[in-house]
Amino acid sequence: MKKNNLWIRTGIIIAVTLLGIYLVFGPRRAPVANDFTWEGIKANLAQNINLGLDLKGGSHLVMRVKTDEYLKTLAENNGQAAMTAAQDAKLPVTDYSVVAADGTYSITINLSDPNQAQAVIDAVKQKVDLVDWTESNNGSSIVWSLPSTVQTVLKNQAVDQALKIIETRIDQFGVAEPTLQRHGAEASAQILLQMPGVDDPERIKNILNAESKLFLMKVQGGPSPSPFDRFPTREAAVQSLGGSVPPNRQVLPYTERKSANDTSLTEAPVKEWVIVEYPPVLDGSELRTANATSRTGSDLDYQINFGLKPSGAQKFGDWTGRNINNYMGVVLNDEVKSIAYIKSQIFDNGEISGSFLKSDAEDLALTLRSGALPAKIEYLEERTVGPSLGADSIRAGVCEMLKPPYP
Repeated sequence: MKKNNLWIRTGIIIAVTLLGIYLVFGPRRAPVANDFTWEGIKANLAQNINLGLDLKGGSHLVMRVKTDEYLKTLAENNGQAAMTAAQDAKLPVTDYSVVAADGTYSITINLSDPNQAQAVIDAVKQKVDLVDWTESNNGSSIVWSLPSTVQTVLKNQAVDQALKIIETRIDQFGVAEPTLQRHGAEASAQILLQMPGVDDPERIKNILNAESKLFLMKVQGGPSPSPFDRFPTREAAVQSLGGSVPPNRQVLPYTERKSANDTSLTEAPVKEWVIVEYPPVLDGSELRTANATSRTGSDLDYQINFGLKPSGAQKFGDWTGRNINNYMGVVLNDEVKSIAYIKSQIFDNGEISGSFLKSDAEDLALTLRSGALPAKIEYLEERTVGPSLGADSIRAGVCEMLKPPYP
């Protein structure tokens, strides 16, 4: 009986040992002959064991989310949207102003008729989310202020959102076992990122810093086949609007991209200016997916195809159904990337056309998929750790493990 128990224990020990050896040295797929060679074993080891920054080397970054800029942008966007909502309702508003400095964030709308103050408030609330703002009304002006407690909450939310977006971008880039976490005091808005084995930290930084403010906006101009309005300078575009840009319009640069195979056009593309309507039809938060695809098979002629979430698709379908033959622009980071007229009602798909390089298109699609950072980030600390110290540590550990025991 004791002998049988011994064999059972021995069998279990051997099975566990073989399983452990396979988990360390074996492939994560069906084995092939090459897996049993020295090169194959080393390749499997590198794939199965993810070394940290101290052993493999890599990049160490400490960054800060510019939360004050986030609140400033929030105030400015809400101010412009509030003014537009009141003007669209044909209410007697004269102008608006925004304060965004030294911890104070407020929006003021001035009226020519104090009796219409409540009507302005109601019109703004229908289109602008100002639930967390403190409202005051003295008749001739309406002020919305952001309390300090709400500022703290919004700043923390911005850092948490930045963490999630950075994590998504890093994961899609393929960094193995990164360390990503908040760093320092909560109010510092700092993030720590360690990336073992990264040999191109500048590309990672470019992806992290990349903006992805995507908007679909109506472009000013007559219906197709009439051309949309385009101007040689920004000043010319502003003059066409009467010398100033109203809140419901924006003047943006536009460079018409040519196909990489269009050899008949040798001149460099000309930068022009177009007028788009504000607010946009959709923004990047309605994006479901984005992928880089080649139009001609050339690495010099890529475009980005994107799909919309159901809610965005419905809004897009309603708008395109009402605007057949009108022009729509794809606006990315305050620049019009492509313009096309609406041939028929469109619901859930679109494209950013143009002769993008393959790497640029892939990075842009990655950025769009992960979403826009709530605010810009700045780097407070950057270190590159070489793998030599880690290699010495690994070598010393292996030698110690293989050293024969002595009594």
